[in-house]
Amino acid sequence: MTEAVEVRTVLDDPKDFNAVHRLNTPWTLWFDNSSRRTSTSTWTAGVKKIETMSTVEEFWGVYNSVANAMDLPTGSNFHMFRHGIRPMWEDPANANGGKWGYLFQRSIGEKVNEHWLHTLLACIGETFESSPDVCGVVFANRKNCFRIALWTRNADDRESCENIGRHLKKVLGVNSPLEYTAHEVGPASKSNAKVLYSV
Repeated sequence: MTEAVEVRTVLDDPKDFNAVHRLNTPWTLWFDNSSRRTSTSTWTAGVKKIETMSTVEEFWGVYNSVANAMDLPTGSNFHMFRHGIRPMWEDPANANGGKWGYLFQRSIGEKVNEHWLHTLLACIGETFESSPDVCGVVFANRKNCFRIALWTRNADDRESCENIGRHLKKVLGVNSPLEYTAHEVGPASKSNAKVLYSV
Protein backbone atom coordinates (compact mmCIF):
# COMPACT_ATOMS: atom_id res chain seq x y z
CA MET A 1 0.00 0.00 0.00
CA THR A 2 1.46 3.33 -1.02
CA GLU A 3 1.36 6.28 1.28
CA ALA A 4 -0.79 9.20 0.13
CA VAL A 5 1.27 12.26 -0.78
CA GLU A 6 0.00 15.55 0.53
CA VAL A 7 -0.74 17.88 -2.36
CA ARG A 8 0.68 21.35 -1.80
CA THR A 9 0.07 24.14 -4.28
CA VAL A 10 1.93 27.42 -4.43
CA LEU A 11 -0.95 28.88 -2.42
CA ASP A 12 -0.32 26.38 0.38
CA ASP A 13 3.47 26.57 0.36
CA PRO A 14 5.14 29.16 -1.92
CA LYS A 15 8.58 27.56 -1.52
CA ASP A 16 7.94 23.82 -1.31
CA PHE A 17 4.86 23.14 -3.46
CA ASN A 18 4.51 19.85 -5.33
CA ALA A 19 1.50 20.51 -7.57
CA VAL A 20 1.20 22.95 -10.47
CA HIS A 21 -1.62 24.28 -12.61
CA ARG A 22 -1.07 23.39 -16.28
CA LEU A 23 -2.05 25.79 -19.06
CA ASN A 24 -4.10 24.40 -21.95
CA THR A 25 -1.17 25.19 -24.26
CA PRO A 26 2.30 26.56 -23.52
CA TRP A 27 2.95 30.25 -24.29
CA THR A 28 6.25 31.95 -25.11
CA LEU A 29 7.26 35.50 -24.19
CA TRP A 30 9.47 37.35 -26.69
CA PHE A 31 11.13 40.78 -26.72
CA ASP A 32 12.44 43.05 -29.43
CA ASN A 33 13.56 46.64 -29.75
CA SER A 34 12.16 47.79 -33.08
CA SER A 35 13.96 51.14 -32.87
CA ARG A 36 17.16 49.20 -33.72
CA ARG A 37 15.77 47.63 -36.91
CA THR A 38 17.60 48.29 -40.13
CA SER A 39 15.95 45.55 -42.24
CA THR A 40 13.54 42.64 -41.96
CA SER A 41 16.44 40.22 -41.46
CA THR A 42 17.95 42.23 -38.61
CA TRP A 43 14.51 42.54 -37.02
CA THR A 44 14.02 38.76 -37.21
CA ALA A 45 17.41 38.21 -35.62
CA GLY A 46 16.59 40.82 -32.98
CA VAL A 47 13.46 39.09 -31.69
CA LYS A 48 14.63 37.33 -28.53
CA LYS A 49 12.84 34.48 -26.81
CA ILE A 50 12.58 35.10 -23.07
CA GLU A 51 10.85 31.94 -21.81
CA THR A 52 8.15 29.36 -22.57
CA MET A 53 5.57 28.80 -19.86
CA SER A 54 3.49 25.64 -19.45
CA THR A 55 2.00 26.30 -16.00
CA VAL A 56 0.35 29.15 -14.13
CA GLU A 57 3.28 29.13 -11.72
CA GLU A 58 5.80 29.52 -14.55
CA PHE A 59 3.76 32.39 -15.97
CA TRP A 60 3.84 34.31 -12.68
CA GLY A 61 7.53 33.54 -12.22
CA VAL A 62 8.33 35.05 -15.63
CA TYR A 63 5.86 37.94 -15.34
CA ASN A 64 7.32 38.99 -11.99
CA SER A 65 10.88 38.75 -13.33
CA VAL A 66 10.60 41.00 -16.40
CA ALA A 67 10.10 44.74 -16.70
CA ASN A 68 6.67 46.27 -16.39
CA ALA A 69 5.23 46.95 -19.82
CA MET A 70 5.34 50.74 -19.45
CA ASP A 71 9.02 50.55 -18.45
CA LEU A 72 10.16 48.96 -21.71
CA PRO A 73 12.56 51.13 -23.72
CA THR A 74 10.74 53.35 -26.20
CA GLY A 75 10.43 51.52 -29.51
CA SER A 76 10.48 48.04 -27.98
CA ASN A 77 7.86 45.31 -27.71
CA PHE A 78 6.77 42.34 -25.65
CA HIS A 79 5.17 39.49 -27.60
CA MET A 80 3.28 36.63 -25.90
CA PHE A 81 2.46 33.90 -28.44
CA ARG A 82 1.36 30.31 -28.32
CA HIS A 83 4.42 28.08 -28.22
CA GLY A 84 5.45 27.20 -31.75
CA ILE A 85 4.16 30.46 -33.29
CA ARG A 86 6.78 33.11 -33.92
CA PRO A 87 5.67 36.73 -33.44
CA MET A 88 5.89 37.71 -37.09
CA TRP A 89 3.45 37.97 -39.99
CA GLU A 90 5.32 35.36 -42.01
CA ASP A 91 4.73 32.55 -39.51
CA PRO A 92 2.22 30.12 -41.09
CA ALA A 93 -0.17 30.51 -38.13
CA ASN A 94 -0.25 34.30 -38.63
CA ALA A 95 0.04 34.59 -42.42
CA ASN A 96 -3.73 34.60 -43.09
CA GLY A 97 -4.66 36.46 -39.95
CA GLY A 98 -4.79 39.96 -38.59
CA LYS A 99 -4.99 41.90 -35.38
CA TRP A 100 -7.22 43.89 -33.08
CA GLY A 101 -5.38 46.98 -31.90
CA TYR A 102 -5.92 49.65 -29.27
CA LEU A 103 -3.82 52.74 -28.57
CA PHE A 104 -3.46 54.14 -25.06
CA GLN A 105 -2.24 57.69 -24.52
CA ARG A 106 0.97 57.81 -22.48
CA SER A 107 -0.89 59.86 -19.86
CA ILE A 108 -2.53 56.59 -18.73
CA GLY A 109 0.76 55.83 -16.95
CA GLU A 110 0.97 52.71 -14.79
CA LYS A 111 -2.64 51.75 -15.56
CA VAL A 112 -1.39 50.36 -18.88
CA ASN A 113 0.43 47.60 -16.96
CA GLU A 114 -2.98 46.36 -15.72
CA HIS A 115 -4.39 46.36 -19.25
CA TRP A 116 -1.39 44.32 -20.45
CA LEU A 117 -1.68 41.85 -17.57
CA HIS A 118 -5.43 41.39 -18.04
CA THR A 119 -4.87 40.72 -21.75
CA LEU A 120 -2.15 38.16 -20.99
CA LEU A 121 -4.39 36.39 -18.48
CA ALA A 122 -7.28 36.31 -20.96
CA CYS A 123 -4.97 34.67 -23.51
CA ILE A 124 -3.31 32.04 -21.33
CA GLY A 125 -6.60 31.40 -19.52
CA GLU A 126 -8.30 30.76 -22.89
CA THR A 127 -11.22 33.06 -21.95
CA PHE A 128 -12.03 33.99 -25.56
CA GLU A 129 -15.00 32.18 -27.11
CA SER A 130 -12.79 31.49 -30.13
CA SER A 131 -9.59 30.96 -28.12
CA PRO A 132 -7.94 28.54 -30.59
CA ASP A 133 -7.97 31.39 -33.13
CA VAL A 134 -5.89 33.63 -30.83
CA CYS A 135 -2.22 33.40 -31.86
CA GLY A 136 -0.75 35.94 -29.48
CA VAL A 137 -0.63 39.49 -28.20
CA VAL A 138 1.87 42.33 -28.56
CA PHE A 139 2.61 45.28 -26.28
CA ALA A 140 4.36 48.18 -27.99
CA ASN A 141 5.92 51.12 -26.15
CA ARG A 142 6.07 54.06 -28.52
CA LYS A 143 7.10 57.67 -28.12
CA ASN A 144 3.53 58.99 -28.17
CA CYS A 145 1.47 56.01 -27.03
CA PHE A 146 1.25 52.43 -25.79
CA ARG A 147 -0.37 49.86 -28.08
CA ILE A 148 -1.84 46.43 -27.37
CA ALA A 149 -2.56 44.25 -30.42
CA LEU A 150 -4.17 40.81 -30.31
CA TRP A 151 -3.28 38.58 -33.29
CA THR A 152 -5.66 35.99 -34.74
CA ARG A 153 -5.29 33.16 -37.28
CA ASN A 154 -7.93 33.86 -39.92
CA ALA A 155 -8.87 37.36 -41.01
CA ASP A 156 -11.65 35.94 -43.22
CA ASP A 157 -13.56 34.41 -40.29
CA ARG A 158 -15.64 37.44 -39.38
CA GLU A 159 -17.66 35.74 -36.64
CA SER A 160 -14.58 34.47 -34.82
CA CYS A 161 -12.73 37.77 -35.23
CA GLU A 162 -15.65 39.84 -33.94
CA ASN A 163 -16.19 37.49 -30.98
CA ILE A 164 -12.53 37.92 -30.06
CA GLY A 165 -12.72 41.69 -30.53
CA ARG A 166 -15.80 42.08 -28.33
CA HIS A 167 -14.18 40.06 -25.56
CA LEU A 168 -10.90 41.97 -25.84
CA LYS A 169 -12.85 45.20 -25.47
CA LYS A 170 -14.29 43.89 -22.17
CA VAL A 171 -10.87 42.71 -21.01
CA LEU A 172 -9.38 46.16 -21.71
CA GLY A 173 -12.40 47.91 -20.19
CA VAL A 174 -12.61 50.45 -23.03
CA ASN A 175 -15.66 52.06 -24.63
CA SER A 176 -14.20 53.45 -27.84
CA PRO A 177 -14.16 51.22 -30.95
CA LEU A 178 -11.55 48.55 -31.57
CA GLU A 179 -10.45 48.01 -35.17
CA TYR A 180 -9.28 44.83 -36.88
CA THR A 181 -6.82 44.87 -39.77
CA ALA A 182 -5.40 42.00 -41.81
CA HIS A 183 -1.66 41.47 -41.68
CA GLU A 184 0.09 43.06 -44.65
CA VAL A 185 2.74 40.51 -45.61
CA GLY A 186 5.28 42.04 -47.96
CA PRO A 187 6.21 45.59 -48.88
CA ALA A 188 2.75 47.15 -48.38
CA SER A 189 2.69 50.04 -45.95
CA LYS A 190 1.16 49.38 -42.55
CA SER A 191 -0.38 52.85 -42.66
CA ASN A 192 -2.53 51.67 -45.60
CA ALA A 193 -3.85 48.59 -43.79
CA LYS A 194 -7.58 48.27 -44.41
CA VAL A 195 -9.90 48.06 -41.43
CA LEU A 196 -11.94 44.90 -41.88
CA TYR A 197 -14.02 44.89 -38.71
CA SER A 198 -14.89 47.23 -35.87
CA VAL A 199 -16.53 46.51 -32.51
